[in-house]
This record gives sequence, structure tokens and C-alpha cells, in this order.
Amino acid sequence: MNRIKVHLEKKQSRSYDIYIGQDILDRTGLLLVKNTWAGRYIIVADANVRTLHGNRVLETLRAMGLQTDLISFPAGERSKTMDGMLDVVEQLSKLGADRATGLIALGGGVVGDLTGFVASIYMRGIPCVQIPTTLLAQVDSSIGGKTGVDLPAGKNLLGTFHQPKAVFIDLAFLETLSPREFGNGLAEIVKCGVIDDTELLDSLEREIGTLRGDRRILERVIARVCRIKKGIVEIDETEKGLRRILNFGHTVGHAVEAESGYALSHGEAVAIGMTAAALLSEKMKYLPAEDRERITSLIRAAGLPDRIPPELSTEGILSRMKLDKKKEGHTIHFVLLKKPGMPFVNGGVPETLVREVVEEMKP
Repeated sequence: MNRIKVHLEKKQSRSYDIYIGQDILDRTGLLLVKNTWAGRYIIVADANVRTLHGNRVLETLRAMGLQTDLISFPAGERSKTMDGMLDVVEQLSKLGADRATGLIALGGGVVGDLTGFVASIYMRGIPCVQIPTTLLAQVDSSIGGKTGVDLPAGKNLLGTFHQPKAVFIDLAFLETLSPREFGNGLAEIVKCGVIDDTELLDSLEREIGTLRGDRRILERVIARVCRIKKGIVEIDETEKGLRRILNFGHTVGHAVEAESGYALSHGEAVAIGMTAAALLSEKMKYLPAEDRERITSLIRAAGLPDRIPPELSTEGILSRMKLDKKKEGHTIHFVLLKKPGMPFVNGGVPETLVREVVEEMKP
């Protein structure tokens, strides 16, 4: 089992470990018992994860003497709202959850974001543990403490930073993923190679098609991506500077995802957003054409989209970008590239150029 420490030096009490391995649920329970982060735990899952994994996790933790309960909510991004959050809070209240209660986020990014948000505000803050069950959540949303819910205007417009007590990444959960869900995680893995690790980028070009079938390679890649993210989070916990490079592909991606009514998954939207960011970088004379094509080719090799669905409104996409939570005043900041491994935050891209790229990316 890999163990990666996230050191948050400004306040060591927020530092935590990421554990990565195959079939580590028993060891997860043992570590929960050992660390006594809470007097009891409540597992929060969506309806799909509850059916697939909920009872097994619940029974395993109870067998180790942990007082544990399980609640759930409807699966999907549409539950990551204020109403969805209040539904979870109501269930916690009915179970008598108090400040000695810890939450276990069992699921993908929606579960992790929503559970983390509830943990950050319920009774002014209670402990939370992340057990991500999707590849995307394992390499992205479970690490770094970002929580949030969506508003009609856009994704994650309400949220907090609330670091977990631990993250337990068990590759066994990935066996139930659909190809589409697995592809969502590949988008985040590709992103990390593009912005931070050219050796990872090289290996992905060789191995992207074999990751799902080879757990040894997959565990190595997951651990490598987690180390990339933890290194960035340690330097910039609350996204004031360096951590913003993790938003590569997200400015257009979030807008496209929301404009599609979430018919596009997060990974698919980020893949489209990375393609747009690479194309913007090329058009602004930062990124050579061959590097832009290299990135696009890897996105295609991962089975991810690199085109914006033609039915999506260009003006709708642009309007949603103007509501992006990372903007300052009327300036929308894009993470662009000078070359793979060398991202930077641009001070603002002309709207005419963004519109041109959006239109060009429609088939």
C-alpha cells in the first residue's frame, strides 16, 4: 500500500495521509479505529454507490467495532445543490449526528464535494474522510480539501476548503466503473501530465490504452498523479497562486459542462476545455502547433472528446465563463501553456478570440 503525506505546514493539524492500494478496505477500518478522528461515523453515498458498495463498507466498519451508519441521496450532478445539501443535513440530524460524528464520503466527485461541504459547515465543522470510488475522484476531487455545491449559474459557486482527515484510494472500487466513468479519470491524469510532468506525459502516450487492464501500471500512475496534486496543494492550499494551474481546461470545461445541462460528464468537459486551452495557447503564439496536436492526440487516444457539441450555444458558453468563480472583475483568467510542463495563468484572453475558438471547435 502506497502512503503519501500531504504536509500543510501553516497548520499541521490539517495535514493528512493518502493511502493507495488494492483491496485495502480492512486496513481502512483499522486506521479509522487507530486514529479516533470521531466517536462515530456516518457514510454518505449516492444511490448507485450505496447499491454497489455501501453495505459491504458498512458491514466491514461495524465488524471492527466502529459505530457506523449509512445515508444516501440520488446519484448525479443535479444532487450537488443547496437543496441536496439540506437533504443530507436533515438525514444527519435525524440520526443525531453531533460534533463527535465524522462523515465518510463514499463515492465519486459529487459525493466528495457535497459531503466535504456538509462536514465543513455542520455544527461549524466536523471531521471528514474521503473514500473515492471513481478514478476521477481518486486522482482529483478527494485530494486538496475543495468542497462545493452548484448554483443554476454555474458549478461550485458555493464552497469551502475543508481538508479530509485521510484519503483511502482502493483500486478494487474501479472494477465496477463503466468505460465512460473510467475515461473521466483519464482526463484528469492527462491534465496532470500536460501541466506538470512530461515523463508522465511520455508514459501515457505509450500506456494510455493499457491502464484499465493492468492494475500495477494503474496504481503507479494514480500514485504519481496524487504526488503531483499534493505537491501543488502543499504550496498553495487555498488556490491563491500556483494551485490555479490545476484549473487547466476548466474555464471552458465548466462552461461547456453547465451549458450541456450536465449531459457532458466532468471529465469529458475538461477534455474539451484542455483542447480549447491548447488551441488558445497556439493562437496567442505561446504553444507550438506540434505540442497542441500532441495534447489533442492523447485526449483522443484516451477516448475523450475534443470537440464542442454543435447544439451548445456559443453565447451560452461565453456567458457562463463570465460567471466563472476564478474571474476578477471582467477578466477571465485562463491557464495556458508555453509547452508541456510549463503552464501559466494568462491575464485575460480577448472575448473575440475565445468566441473564435469555441466556434472552431464545433464539428
